[in-house]
Amino acid sequence: MFNAIALPPTRRSALTWLDEALEPQRRQLVLWVPVLFGIGIGIYFAWPSEPTIWHAMLVLIGAGLCLLGYRGGLSAGALAFIIAIPCLGFVNATLRTQIVSHPVLERDFYGTISGRVINIGRSASGNPRVLLDEVILYGGPPVARVRISLTGAAGLPPAIAGRTVMLTARIGPPGGPVSPGGFDFRRLAWFERLSAVGYTELPAMVLEDGPSAPIFRARMALADGIRAEMREPAAGFAAAILTGDRSTVDQEVLRDLRASNLAHLLAISGLHMGLLTAFVFAVVRRGLALIPGLAVRYPIKKWGAVAALIAGAGYLVLSGASVPTQRAFVMVAVVLTAVLLDRPAFTLRGVALAAMLILLVRPESLLQAGFQLSFAATAALVAVFEALRGFTWWRDEGKGWVSRYRAGIALLITTSVAGLATAPLGAFHFNQVSQLGLIANLMAVPLMGAVIMPAGVLAGCLALVGMEAVALLVMAFGIETVLGVAHWVAGLDGATRGIKAGPWYVLPMISLGGIWSILWRGAGRWVGVILFSLAAWLWFESERPEVLITASGRLIGVMTEDDRALSRASGNSFAARSWLADDGDDASQAEAARRWTAQSGQGWQKVDLTNGWQLIQISSRSRWPADLPECDDRTILIATAWSPDLPLPPSTQTCGQVWRRDPLRATKGVAYWLSDDGYDLATVAGHEAARPWTATGQ
Repeated sequence: MFNAIALPPTRRSALTWLDEALEPQRRQLVLWVPVLFGIGIGIYFAWPSEPTIWHAMLVLIGAGLCLLGYRGGLSAGALAFIIAIPCLGFVNATLRTQIVSHPVLERDFYGTISGRVINIGRSASGNPRVLLDEVILYGGPPVARVRISLTGAAGLPPAIAGRTVMLTARIGPPGGPVSPGGFDFRRLAWFERLSAVGYTELPAMVLEDGPSAPIFRARMALADGIRAEMREPAAGFAAAILTGDRSTVDQEVLRDLRASNLAHLLAISGLHMGLLTAFVFAVVRRGLALIPGLAVRYPIKKWGAVAALIAGAGYLVLSGASVPTQRAFVMVAVVLTAVLLDRPAFTLRGVALAAMLILLVRPESLLQAGFQLSFAATAALVAVFEALRGFTWWRDEGKGWVSRYRAGIALLITTSVAGLATAPLGAFHFNQVSQLGLIANLMAVPLMGAVIMPAGVLAGCLALVGMEAVALLVMAFGIETVLGVAHWVAGLDGATRGIKAGPWYVLPMISLGGIWSILWRGAGRWVGVILFSLAAWLWFESERPEVLITASGRLIGVMTEDDRALSRASGNSFAARSWLADDGDDASQAEAARRWTAQSGQGWQKVDLTNGWQLIQISSRSRWPADLPECDDRTILIATAWSPDLPLPPSTQTCGQVWRRDPLRATKGVAYWLSDDGYDLATVAGHEAARPWTATGQ
């Protein structure tokens, strides 16, 4: 059983032994291409500085020489393969970064802005939000795209889709991480060609129709038509899954869907695309089979695949062609193309091909949660069902109990495997696991497949003759049932559990461990299990910072026995939400602020920390507090409010750490781990690499 790891015989060369050991993996090599390609992309994003095109060319030449110079057996070929493919991924990511290059706003801007509305969404606070292109900043620098939230009395003007608007807004560069190693929105914004984000409290003025936006206007008109035929909250859900317009989805519905692990039903992804194309494929194929003699003379299965492919392409356009929807269409297109070519449709090779196509076109997808979750679930499901086909009791089409309950068993297996495969990745990205998500998915996913998506397809067909209301009524019933399930599960005790953020290296270890367990043949697959277990242990043993301080010094977070306490109940809300989420804490900023206990005086406050440390914050600008507690070498003094034009009193020289406005701002945020032996300090700026998306921003 373990002969693959035995020592090589003395009478054979090590390479010959290695060739024989790797022979069972020969057929698996093609499956490792997207994995190695992705490793190269990951190396690019982890690189400490931006490679130039000349660096990329040198890497590409090295990869070519490695492949051309290959001479020998399987082991030598595998080595050339392992070196060359990551190099290609590295080069591909470098080129993609240059292709999407665009100007980024360097400093805050307040003034008149005009642009064409190309997307409508909703911010985290529930306000409508518009994405503009063809943007003009009057009195400002050139930019590419700008995203603006319409707050207060501004609201969303009617018939705004695809039209040019003018508004007065406050915008700034996309924001960076709020803690060392945290999520960097600037990188995501770079690949979306987003130059600035901001908000306005004033109404937007609609000027004229924008050029080349008929599809977007048609999408929004369809969404308005759906909302006219359905009542909320079902209408917002239906508009979201059919047109991609999530601007009217109720915030309480979103919370319920997330808590019950049903949020994936709202985002157009592989599930929706798969259900829609499977329904069209089945209807066309079975409908044609009813015509006498047609199924015998013609390949109606392929006709069904073509019809499903056309329907999927139409759905892609209708839903706005977001990145997750494009990814879902590629995966479905690979499956349907396999049907057209008389090849097995659901195989790991198909999954690998889809992943490779996406990474070639959008290498930045590797870092996105949607890509990781989609392919983790798909690869795990294909691997499990391929394994099941090896058992006679599963293949048996007779009268056994498996045959009688095959559909129910398949649903249970699908939901369980997909949930288990995505749970660690979802916990890493979203700091939360839904402990009752299996129950919710077992109840809701069949409704999506049997009622909601088929009714949506029928509504689209019946709309041609003005009879879509009947299908939308059926769709509304299915949606209301799903939302009822989500609300019920979300209200149960223990529905969700917060998970603390793990070190960055845990994610690639988990991913590689899972991939290894699926792709490796033989006893060596236990290496993947060991790698996964090691990642879980490192995650569990990691410690969150005891003290977190924003770049402005206005918000401080201190870990206490009652979880993290925040120094303010409002303000710096994004940093507050991010800190609490990374702690696995579902408390609001106001709730966390009630945990804050500090001694205070005239212009100062003091918080006692662990291991004899204390933190003192000065709120006075020009009069030094007379009753300020004494400093020692275990004192962190935050004096950002003190005027930078005035020196600090000599008494502060005894403080272990002193932060004034400009030095703290330069760090972009600070984290402390305190101990008896001293402290460990990390800054946001210290974790940043010199990349195009970090050259500007906050």
